[in-house]
Amino acid sequence: MKELRSVLLFGWLLISSISVVAQTNTSDPLPLDPKVKTGKLPNGLTYYIRQNKKPEQKVELRLVVNAGSILEEDDQQGLAHMAEHMAFNGTTHFKKNDIVSFLQDIGVGFGNDLNAYTSFNETVYILPIPTDKPGNLEKGFQVLEDWAHGVTYLNEDIEGERAIILEESRLGKGANDRMFRKIYPKLFEGSKYADRLPIGLDSIIKNFKYDRIRTFYKDWYRPDLMAVIVVGDIDQGKAEEMITKHFSSLTNPANERKREEADVPAYRSSDAMVVTDREATNYILSINYPTKKQEPVKTVGDYRQQMLQNLFTAMLNQRLQELTQKENPPFLFASTDFGSFARGYEGFNAFAAVGSGDVNKGLNALAEEIERVKRFGFTASELERAKKNNLSSFEKLYNNRDKTESESYVQEYISHFTEQEPSPGIEKEYAYVKEILPGITVDEVNSIANKFKSEKNKFVYVTGPEPKQGQTLPEGKDLLAVIDAKEKSDIKPYEEKAVATTLLTTMPKTGKVVSKTKNTILGTTELKLSNGVSVTIKPTTFKDDQIVMAATRPGGKNNYGLSDKFNAEYSTAIVNAMGVGEFSPSDLKKALAGKSIAVNPVFSATSEGVRGNSTRKDLESMFQLNYLYFTQPRKDTGLFKSYVQRNKSQYAMLGANPQAAFIDTIYKTLYNNNPLAPVAVPKSEYYDKIDLDRSLAIYKERFGDANGMNFVFVGSFTEQEIIPLIEKYLGSLPSTGKKFTYTDNKVRPITGKKELTVNKGKEQKSLILAFYAGEIAYSEDLDLKTQAMSEILNIRIIEELREKVQGIYGGGTFASLDKVPYANYNFVLQLPCGPEKVDTLLKAVRKEFEMIASKGPDKSYLDKVKKQWLEEHKTSIKENNFWLNQLVEYKTQGGNPDRLVNYEKYVNALTPKDVQQAAKIILQGKNQFFAVLMPETVLKGGETEKKKGF
Repeated sequence: MKELRSVLLFGWLLISSISVVAQTNTSDPLPLDPKVKTGKLPNGLTYYIRQNKKPEQKVELRLVVNAGSILEEDDQQGLAHMAEHMAFNGTTHFKKNDIVSFLQDIGVGFGNDLNAYTSFNETVYILPIPTDKPGNLEKGFQVLEDWAHGVTYLNEDIEGERAIILEESRLGKGANDRMFRKIYPKLFEGSKYADRLPIGLDSIIKNFKYDRIRTFYKDWYRPDLMAVIVVGDIDQGKAEEMITKHFSSLTNPANERKREEADVPAYRSSDAMVVTDREATNYILSINYPTKKQEPVKTVGDYRQQMLQNLFTAMLNQRLQELTQKENPPFLFASTDFGSFARGYEGFNAFAAVGSGDVNKGLNALAEEIERVKRFGFTASELERAKKNNLSSFEKLYNNRDKTESESYVQEYISHFTEQEPSPGIEKEYAYVKEILPGITVDEVNSIANKFKSEKNKFVYVTGPEPKQGQTLPEGKDLLAVIDAKEKSDIKPYEEKAVATTLLTTMPKTGKVVSKTKNTILGTTELKLSNGVSVTIKPTTFKDDQIVMAATRPGGKNNYGLSDKFNAEYSTAIVNAMGVGEFSPSDLKKALAGKSIAVNPVFSATSEGVRGNSTRKDLESMFQLNYLYFTQPRKDTGLFKSYVQRNKSQYAMLGANPQAAFIDTIYKTLYNNNPLAPVAVPKSEYYDKIDLDRSLAIYKERFGDANGMNFVFVGSFTEQEIIPLIEKYLGSLPSTGKKFTYTDNKVRPITGKKELTVNKGKEQKSLILAFYAGEIAYSEDLDLKTQAMSEILNIRIIEELREKVQGIYGGGTFASLDKVPYANYNFVLQLPCGPEKVDTLLKAVRKEFEMIASKGPDKSYLDKVKKQWLEEHKTSIKENNFWLNQLVEYKTQGGNPDRLVNYEKYVNALTPKDVQQAAKIILQGKNQFFAVLMPETVLKGGETEKKKGF
């Protein structure tokens, strides 16, 4: 029940400190939610069924196999993952790729909807099925059944999938992977986990004999290790009938192998490692205490104990976050948790990212906070805030219990089956929390430190860039010495100052609604306020406790020239780093304890505004926080210096990353070294060019005057309750009557056809990027046609470049048409691959581009795209954030609302000729820029050679 409990266990209702007579015995077992029907077939297959009508006419199907890479033999490493891939390569009832094609025909996209994953201990197949047409669900269950026992494993299919697996493996290669593979065996020394990473070994993937993957499938894909999960708009009886029909015939092997859990021995002594790589960009340090075997959470007492543990790490992590906001911060960010990659084991871990900073300083600070907690624990006020903080998350889940998406329940039942995580249901958990929480004391939470306080053995590691000339990194023994010294050093208890709990000390003078009109097409109300602010409100019932907000206005960073480029670029980030009103970011978080709100200023090239959200009870607090962001940005020199230092440290070594260096070179070439070009790769020196006073002045110029600002609110509110708040907190925003607009700074991509090759990186990794751009009159009609072209090409790229050429694991295109700052189109292609496949892929993708422009697409591809869009629209049209984004777009770009309300009409009207028309405009345009990243040295036939991409 990870989706729900990860939120719930971090927070509980803070009620009276008066003791409550317990009505639940801590030894009582946690029940399973009565709204989910579970059972077991005679062959041992487990099933979960829940009827849930969000979204309507859709059922989420999952096949969960309690088997992953931990069960592989030495010569099978990577085959659990490959077995998952093979399920899409042919089964009893579906030939190779027929599953993907069938699902695309009914509106299920490959990758974003249809998918699967393999971990150490389980393999999960994901299959959402639209139920609007008869036969879809039956066919979906047939797919699930075939995955369970009918994958064909033809020799040619196995052979063809090797290259795709190797491409997936290639994607993960780089500095982090190289360092991790040195650390990981030590982290799990003495355990099978040490050499069972799910991606496996390339050498085995290239050379394994066919029978080894068939053996894995036969041994472990069996009903007594499987669960079928069905959640969605379906009658429970019908779902149970279909499970029985499709899965009762599955049988277990005659001499089945025992499904054992892998052991993880405790560390026998302390050890430490420092691992560096010349392509690494940040120093990362980690303190790992021994893992211990943990029994599943089964009783109310177990649940209570986990509450204590999660409160402990939540409060410790808050202290670590506060350290990041000091001048000369010891690290960029840090966190702690209790967990492990190993199922059934748990250990305390601490982690910090130091950037290019002082590793010893970061480790000292991390170790000191851990030691401080071990000695002195937490304060009562910290515990009170931690309890309050999570009330909002818990309450929100409870309040939205009848509007929870099926996908959330599915994840919960997967965890229940694979890890025995409890799933009593939100109503029952809410009752437990209200009953248990008042009795939790600071001493109890502090006692959680006893789980690791006396542990003498630990594993500490540091990963990061190779030291520069004159720089000395600590050795392993030095890391251990730092921690040992902290355990004996003089440390003072944690201290905190009192923080105001009221956001506004003086209430603003209320403005007035001067006009109110209804938009019957969109179901909105349009308000004009006395200070020139306009507001669109759309009450909905999509969620019972969700309100989302946005504001926008023409303007943006393009209004500032080269001398102000970085002052404008980072102005909103700087304000966020310094705080608003009387509150630093840390103080603001404390003041907002127990409230579920967020407000963030947004400053793009051509607009400015805000984004925010809240629950119903916290709606006024969101308005107040928004008021502070517009009227009282806070100046704090110390926090500004901390912001600059953190970012300089974070980005100082970014250029060592081959992909980052490649993107940086591309943007310089794409924009012809124009200094006003957008920032694609941040650099350390940019932050030295920021002038605090000027940056803050720019922020005030853009947000200190609200005239012309367009606010949008969507969600669970009524007009009667929100309009008074709008008048009070938006109608009172300062306004001068000044007109705001965006500026075209004349930055344009290069013209003509150009090719670029960059040689960088140790790994045999390449990346093809292509950019098609140009000026064109904007129309919603052409935009839709262009999007269809891009989606069709994405299907073709998977079919041709992945499945036939076997040159990529994933890749695709993205297209957009924009009105501002000038009418233009952008089309981008991305293909990660091996250097040996670059020429082949370039030829193949150019052929696809030429075909769709010269002949148009086959109607079957357009039909798949249409179906997927319409299925997505059925769901999104009932989501608050979708409506928020659409209404904001109407404010910025304009448009015909009928295209939203009658979306299906416009999609169904698309023809192959329409798509071909868009392809001719976009893909046959005069401006085409192809860039290729190649490794520094290309390996070919065991030898090395320099190779150009073109």
